[in-house]
Amino acid sequence: MKLIRRILAPLALAVAGVAGAQVPGVGEREIVVGSIQDLSGPIALLGVPVRDGMQMRFDDANAAGGVHGRKLRLVVEDAGYDPKKGVLAARKLIQRDKVFAFLADLGTPVVMATMPLIVDAGRPHLFPFSPHESTYAPRHPLKFQMFAPYQDYMDAATRHMVQTHGYRKSCLLYQDDDYGLEVMKGVEAGLAKLKQPLAEKTSYKRGATDFSSQIARLRGAGCDFVVLATVVRETVAAVAEARRTGWNVDMLVTASGYSAQTHELGGKAVEGLYGVTVLPHPYEAGANGQLADWIRRYRERFGAAPNVWSVMGYGVADLFVKAAEKAGRDLTVERFTAALESLHTPRDFFGSPEYRFSRDDHLGNRYGRIAQIKDGRWVILTDYLK
Repeated sequence: MKLIRRILAPLALAVAGVAGAQVPGVGEREIVVGSIQDLSGPIALLGVPVRDGMQMRFDDANAAGGVHGRKLRLVVEDAGYDPKKGVLAARKLIQRDKVFAFLADLGTPVVMATMPLIVDAGRPHLFPFSPHESTYAPRHPLKFQMFAPYQDYMDAATRHMVQTHGYRKSCLLYQDDDYGLEVMKGVEAGLAKLKQPLAEKTSYKRGATDFSSQIARLRGAGCDFVVLATVVRETVAAVAEARRTGWNVDMLVTASGYSAQTHELGGKAVEGLYGVTVLPHPYEAGANGQLADWIRRYRERFGAAPNVWSVMGYGVADLFVKAAEKAGRDLTVERFTAALESLHTPRDFFGSPEYRFSRDDHLGNRYGRIAQIKDGRWVILTDYLK
């Protein structure tokens, strides 16, 4: 019997090693994670700091010994905010890089095109920078979202702005794709609760630079409040066009336009712009001790000041690290998702909300806050709106 055990023991270990090797992206010494970003296209201003924030959190984890002895390796593909390129990037990450999971893919058009490929390949689709309802509902074992959905937070934000300021003609400028349509649903839902119609709406194509016709149309409709379903450069262009023509209407941009680059690029033209955010911008002036140290380390690592997208990149990577640690050494997709379903994180030194997942709810947060650009920086005006 002892002889049989001595013969079978190495065989059992070998079989276990083969089984472990069959989990894509999980090796004896590393875990490979993929991400599709825009590093060269119209929203590279967001994609680069998101990538850097994720890399910094993985670097921190690796410096502390990794996750159960495995180092984390981030493989980032540039889709240039192009859904077709996104599909090619997803296939490469699945087939060639054999990543364990996809983390923080950027841009609703890209996410909508790539998400079916990713989940069909059995990879967790985690925390995409696309607060689209389909990223978490209907519930799917591989889909998890931590960002408040466009529909939910724009419903609450629109109601708050109208009730606070007494607007009578609310209007919308939106990107002509899934992103813009999700924002529209939220705005219309919020106005419907106040028994107000959406007075006017007009769209633009991704990457547009001229908003003269759209602004003229909204101004001609007598709008006293304009919601912007825009990203950073488009936000600056639209607001600057309105101000150039002498139209000082109140405007509210979604979280996709909430960035330091908005006031850095827009200058005086964007003073007074309202925005929706999930967490504060990491300004160095007035930062708490932990945040100040993090800002210093980020500068040293990347040679640039961090922004809110850097923080969000760090945050999504932090949730991945926490779930992987909780899943244990025998890492599988099933163990990882089960760990994530029981994860609850408190508010942190960044000012992030609590994130809480469950077996029945894969959306970690539903709420946003209102901020405004004052004296060249974003200032938080409200707590989380419900």
